[in-house]
Amino acid sequence: MMHINLHGSVSMAKNRFLSLLFLIIVVLTVSSCSLFTETNQVEKPRFNLPGGIYEEMQLITMDSSTLGATIVYTLDGSEPNSASPRYSEPIMISQTTTIKAKAFKSGMWDSKTAIATYKLSYDYSKMVHVSGGTFHNGTSDVTVSSFYIGKYQVTQAQYQAVMGTNPSYFINPYYPVERVPWGLAIKFCNRLSLQEGLTPCYSYLDYGTDTENWPWGWRTSSNVSCDWSADGYRLPTEMEWMFAAKGGNQSQGHTYSGSNDVDAVAWYRNNSGNETHRVGTKLPNELGIYDMSGNVWELCWDIWGYYPSAPQINPHGANSGDCRVIRGGVFHFGASSCTVSERDNDSVNNSEYDDYTLFTGIRLCRISP
Repeated sequence: MMHINLHGSVSMAKNRFLSLLFLIIVVLTVSSCSLFTETNQVEKPRFNLPGGIYEEMQLITMDSSTLGATIVYTLDGSEPNSASPRYSEPIMISQTTTIKAKAFKSGMWDSKTAIATYKLSYDYSKMVHVSGGTFHNGTSDVTVSSFYIGKYQVTQAQYQAVMGTNPSYFINPYYPVERVPWGLAIKFCNRLSLQEGLTPCYSYLDYGTDTENWPWGWRTSSNVSCDWSADGYRLPTEMEWMFAAKGGNQSQGHTYSGSNDVDAVAWYRNNSGNETHRVGTKLPNELGIYDMSGNVWELCWDIWGYYPSAPQINPHGANSGDCRVIRGGVFHFGASSCTVSERDNDSVNNSEYDDYTLFTGIRLCRISP
């Protein structure tokens, strides 16, 4: 008589079932994880500009191809997380910076970290070509010929390399040189021209263009003349300055140089912390020129005087007087000083050693061939 071991058969069948069930679970788990990894992970942020070396500040934007994702970022080298700043507007890069960014979305894996390093290599000697044109200065129409003007205010490092001294109160090689009286600005222009093998623009009576040969007291004299055809460096005329600040022939009619938003383009009383700042760290104007509103006043060639009411061509200012025009506003004055129409003046009797100073600086100009 045959005996059937039902208990053993049931046990074997149960084991087979459990093994098959385990295999199914493993396959489904692997497939699920693969699917989740491939399709349910947020796409990492993308930068509108790749990391690299740039000659001036950049505005960096970010996005993720995953709709509805939130992007967070860091600028200090740390790994971003949900507590990091959320990206909501372009990030201004004005010095060497590494951006790390991640994207998050509920129900999905966090993105991988996106990393980009931006190195800034400013050429502070750069000049911008301004094509000639006609504009209204608030009183009359003025026509100016084409010229070159500095992309940046002269830095302390540039000034010290030429003059051997630095009169500035806020010491930093990348900040604009300030507390420069008009006479020393003239000397700087001529000395720089000679160093670069260019024809100096300024001369004093019969003493020539080498300021080292000029007699004591020349700095407070109106007997300095300008050769407007020389290819050396000089201060802009007031109307050259105003035309460039307004954006030249590309002007959009902004209140300030490059914007109607003073905070976007100028260091002034409300945002400067009552000190100057590195040049080129605000937005440029239509011509790509920086800091024509705020930071430090900029000296012009012109003797202070009222605007003539008749149309003018390449005007050079009043014929006599003790004050020279300054333009652009300054870090410790209000926004009104930063408009492209505001003008002020500085006495030629001031020196870099005076207790009183308007924090005047330099923007270079050259003739256009």
